[in-house]
Amino acid sequence: MAQADAAKPLLIKRYASRRLYNTETSDYVTLEDIATFIRDGREVKIVDLKTGDELTRQYLLQIIAEHESRGENVLPVDVLTDLVRSYTTQAQSVVPQFLAASFEMLREGQSKIMENMASMPTPMSSMPGFDQLQRQQQAFLKAMMGGWRGGSSGPEPDEMADPGGEREDMAEIRRQLAELQKRISKL
Repeated sequence: MAQADAAKPLLIKRYASRRLYNTETSDYVTLEDIATFIRDGREVKIVDLKTGDELTRQYLLQIIAEHESRGENVLPVDVLTDLVRSYTTQAQSVVPQFLAASFEMLREGQSKIMENMASMPTPMSSMPGFDQLQRQQQAFLKAMMGGWRGGSSGPEPDEMADPGGEREDMAEIRRQLAELQKRISKL
């Protein structure tokens, strides 16, 4: 797939029959196919063919609901409860920004872990096979966080800059999180 194609959202059209049509490959797709595109780092845009209405949010929620109903629980019940409450309170305007900031902090934190693993010398680093173990750990972390940032979970080890200032970055992240928590508690 060309780099330009990966940058623009994959357009999925919903027909009156409720079937979903991939405009790039000219075939019908399922919700699981759409979930796979997203996990692979692709942005997806779903529109109603007849009205032109954007339906992406509705289908993303449906994908999450299906995963949760199969026992793939990612969202704790108290988080789901708080989300439902946010739709009926003044917190509604703060919750989307809070969630976006929280996920961004997770992505940044995961990126810092990757940087630390690549740059931190340890007594174990002289052990035979340590390099392979470290590569396996990095691959595991990338797999766990893969779909969060365009299919990538942070810089490649050879692309990483000196991780200086990590403590300041973490302190700033903690400060921002505390500030967001204060705002929510005031509401």
